[in-house]
Amino acid sequence: MNSMAFSDSFLFCRFGVSIPYRTRTKRSAGDHVVHATAVGERRRRRPQNVEGEFFVDQRCIDCDTCRWMAPRTFSRVDNMSAVIEQPSSEEDRRHALQALLSCPTNSIHTEKPTMEIIHVQKLFPLAVDESRLPGIYYCGYHSEKSYGAAAYLIIHPEGNILVDSPRYTGVLARNIEIFGGAKFMFLTHMDDVADHDKWSKRFGCKRILHSRDVKESTVDVEMKLYGNGPWSIGTEFDLIHTPGHTEGSVCLYYKPLKVLFTGDHFAKTGDSEFSIFEQVNRVSELICSLIV
Repeated sequence: MNSMAFSDSFLFCRFGVSIPYRTRTKRSAGDHVVHATAVGERRRRRPQNVEGEFFVDQRCIDCDTCRWMAPRTFSRVDNMSAVIEQPSSEEDRRHALQALLSCPTNSIHTEKPTMEIIHVQKLFPLAVDESRLPGIYYCGYHSEKSYGAAAYLIIHPEGNILVDSPRYTGVLARNIEIFGGAKFMFLTHMDDVADHDKWSKRFGCKRILHSRDVKESTVDVEMKLYGNGPWSIGTEFDLIHTPGHTEGSVCLYYKPLKVLFTGDHFAKTGDSEFSIFEQVNRVSELICSLIV
């Protein structure tokens, strides 16, 4: 889930495997100050949804989360997500409900509340691939603060690592505590910090971020990286400075499993210096150098 394989190595990106080649629109703070009637209007069902129980409302920010989590149910229609086919199997329904919980703007709904959601909440974090990638979990619960970026949990005997910040919810926090909480929170760059402060307070984890990406909201981060690195967490994790998307972008490489967590290097933005193809080439070259 949300990974790309290159010669038995894996990339974990902001979005799913099918990366939309589009400009990412950034919202100003003023965009969130809207009249109550406008909010109600935006919560209405999009006409592009097919008839049936599940639907997407007008607040969708086109982040792609639901489309890679439940591709048989959701697709992109007129620059937003929409339900193209109602779930017809137990598996499809489970995936649709997982997407509902993960949507950063809570834009996915069912016509009537369903008690199934309580069971689905307990499934997060989700194992990515138990056979090939043991101990790596996808957190779900994306945050609008990070434009729907995906966050991960790495289970490790020397201390668990949260990679970027999911939206803070008590349910997810309790589920992660079952795995032993988190010792570190590695923040790939300044855009995907979301609710980092709440997770830090909950778990007492040490947050890691490059100094060039530290802003007012992250000035209290416990471990700031300086210079060009590389750095390490223990003996099995390398932190590699990969400026481009931001000056302080850093990738995390999990050596035993040959897994690279790339942050936003695969998300094309309007003000990025690099095209997505240049980003793919650069990260591919990086992987090749690591696995030689």
